[in-house]
This record gives sequence, C-alpha cells and structure tokens, in this order.
Amino acid sequence: MGRLFGTDGVRGVANEYPMTSEMALNIGRATAHLFKRKGHNPSIIIGKDTRISGYVLENALVSGICSMGVNAVLVGTMPTPGIAYLTSNMRADAGIVISASHNPFQDNGIKIFSNDGYKLPDEKEDEIENLINSNNMQTLHPSPHELGKAYRIEGARDRYIVFLKNTFPKEYTLEGTRIVLDCSHGATYRVAPQTFFELGAEVITLFAEPNGKNINDNCGSQHPEKLAEEVIKQKADVGFAFDGDGDRLIAVDEKGQVLTGDQIMALCAKVMKAEGSLDNNIIVSTVMSNIGLGVALKSLGIEQVSTKVGDRYVLEEMRARGASIGGEESGHLIFLHHHTTGDGIVSALQVMGAMLKNGKPLSELARIMKVYPQKLINVDVKSKPDISEVPEIVKAIESVEKKLGDTGRVLVRYSGTQNMCRVMVEGPSDTETEKYCSQIADIIKKTIG
Repeated sequence: MGRLFGTDGVRGVANEYPMTSEMALNIGRATAHLFKRKGHNPSIIIGKDTRISGYVLENALVSGICSMGVNAVLVGTMPTPGIAYLTSNMRADAGIVISASHNPFQDNGIKIFSNDGYKLPDEKEDEIENLINSNNMQTLHPSPHELGKAYRIEGARDRYIVFLKNTFPKEYTLEGTRIVLDCSHGATYRVAPQTFFELGAEVITLFAEPNGKNINDNCGSQHPEKLAEEVIKQKADVGFAFDGDGDRLIAVDEKGQVLTGDQIMALCAKVMKAEGSLDNNIIVSTVMSNIGLGVALKSLGIEQVSTKVGDRYVLEEMRARGASIGGEESGHLIFLHHHTTGDGIVSALQVMGAMLKNGKPLSELARIMKVYPQKLINVDVKSKPDISEVPEIVKAIESVEKKLGDTGRVLVRYSGTQNMCRVMVEGPSDTETEKYCSQIADIIKKTIG
C-alpha cells in the first residue's frame, strides 16, 4: 500500500479506500491530536465543495475531531483558499477541506491547512499517516468531560468576501465592466459572483447550480469553451473560469481567446515589476510551464525558477527565494502578497487590476507571451513503474527529443492523484506536436496501460 497523502492531500473515489468514512474519522482524530494547542479552546475549521459525498466525509471528520477533545467548526460550502484564510483569521488550530478540486464528482479528497493558513509539508502529513497506521489512537482519547463540540458559524462566507475585496487595488473600481463567471457548479458558486458584484461589476454567471453530481461536468477551468462563447455573446470585457474548489483560474479575453495560467503569470509579473512589487525579480513555475513563459520573462528581465509539478512545491520555492508570484500552467496561481495559497478569485482580481492599471483590454496584455504549440495526453495506467526503467518508453522519448532539438521539449510524468501518466510535448507546430505526443502515448498504453 502506497503513501496515503498524494501531491494535494488524500484523494480517491468516494466510499472506496482511502476516501471512506472510516478513514475520514481517523484523519480527523490524528489531525486533532497533532494540532491542538494547549492553553486555549482548540478548534478545527471544516469546509467542503459541492460533491454529494461531502456530507458523509464531513460527519466522519467531525466525529473524529470531537472525540479528541477539539471543537469542529463547520462553515459549509467554501472554496479551498477560503478555508486557508479562515483558519488563520479565526486562529483555529487547523483547517480541513473536503474536495477533489478539478476531479469528477465521484472522487473526493481531504486537504489540511496548519494554523498559519499554509498547506502541510510532507513531514506533517507523514506524522498523520503514522498515527493512523499505529492503530493506537484509542489510547489518546480524552475523558468524557473533555470531548469537543461541533457547531456551524454564520457569516464565514461574508468574512471571506471582505478579504477578497481587499486584495483588489483600492484606487480602482469594477464599475462599467461586464464579467462572465464560470463557477463549475463548485465551491465558488456564491462567493465569486457576490465579490465581483460588490466591487461594481455587471456579472453574468454560468454553472452556478450545484446538485451534488454536476461539479466540473463539462464546465470550469478545464472546460472553458462555453465561457468563451458567452463572453462573445454578452460582449463582455473578460471571462473567468474556476475549478470545483476555487483554487484555479483560467481567463478568457474579450475576443473569446482562452489564456493559460502561464499567460496570466506573465502579464501580472510585468505589472508587478513596473510597480516594484515583484519581490527579488523572480517568478516560480513548474516543469509543465510552456516554453513561451520563459521567453517572455527573459524579455522582461525576470528570473524564472522551476519546480516539480504541484502547487505545494511552487509555494515552498517561493518562500525559500522570497518570490511574490508563482504558479502552474493549469491556472493554480499564488500571489503571496495577498494569500498563503492558490486562490482563483484573488487571481482573477489581479488580472482585472492589471487591465485597469494599463487601461488595456486583456487580449492586448496577453501579447506579452507567445504560447508554443503544446499537446497533453493523459494515459490510464495499471501501475506506475519508474519511467527510466521502462526501455520502450525511454526509447520513444529520446527519439522525439532528438527530432525536436531546441525547438521543443518532452515531459512524461505520473499524476499524483490518479492512476494516470501525463505525456506533454511542445514543438514548433501543432501537427508535429500532436504526432510526437501520440507516438509516446501509444507506447505507454502498450507497456503499462
């Protein structure tokens, strides 16, 4: 059995190991035991996205937390970054989010934040896992007099909205702007429209009617096609698509063109450098970022630092190097001057700020970066052997790399949350990129698919 925690918490199919009520109970117990601080009334905040399985896991977590003498504070449906903010703002001992982010509704996950609003490092996750595997938590239970309580708090959403509005430049307003929001039937379905409305924008909302099973279903940050159509139809200034838990952002300009996370980082970095807020003149991105981001940053005289895939690794490098902006091509962006984690709504507000500060439409700002043709194929696999130890795959990769030379690159990696191998190829043309990507993907299907 592999490690319980993946690149972004614990994740799997709901009601199957590890996303069972029994595991949620134990995660709640272990988290409460490890994080409760003495000398005050300990509490852990719990939020969730709109998946139907959230109810099962929420109640199990509450039971585990309260059994360890810690209060469970329920805030209901809330974006993941909202829990990060509330955990720190309300001085809770920890925060837990029940969400599988951009995955389909049948999946779910559990993410944990420490009391400062940051995601847990590997070492802390290992402590939780070791405590669960020790099977002796019953010996750590407090007396009946010391059991925790569970209660819901009102106004948590409003508190988070105030925080979001304060990340937008105070000297500007969104009055006179028309914005289309795709809420992915997920955790942003109330918060995002209200935030932009209160800042003065005319808001057109899509996919904001969750039913427990439609989260991320052909909508949101992974499917921005309908958002692009609506931006054109409504003659809007911009469109923003969030994922199920609200930590990712994909933007659409006024012409219906979809911008990646890389493009958003490039245009925001240019503005930040001009106003002196690009700390240490650095951007942190991952190995998945498009070649075009590096080219754009070089033209701006900005240093690019690369990490392995995962927002937690981006954040670790940002903190180590004192960077103020970093993120992933997928739209998971971190603006450390504003938040401790990726926040799709914060990112959208920074894009609006860049547009207003420059007095230019988003399509013009996006020209700072040329996106090189990129093809990504996800291959379902039965196992995850070391890529370098599968000769057929190594040979296929080396062959493509030789043909591309300096005009492109190849990246093959496993998903940290699913039984999937991701094949990404960038090259000089769509035709070549697609051909080479398919060649490698076919070999992977034959060998480990």
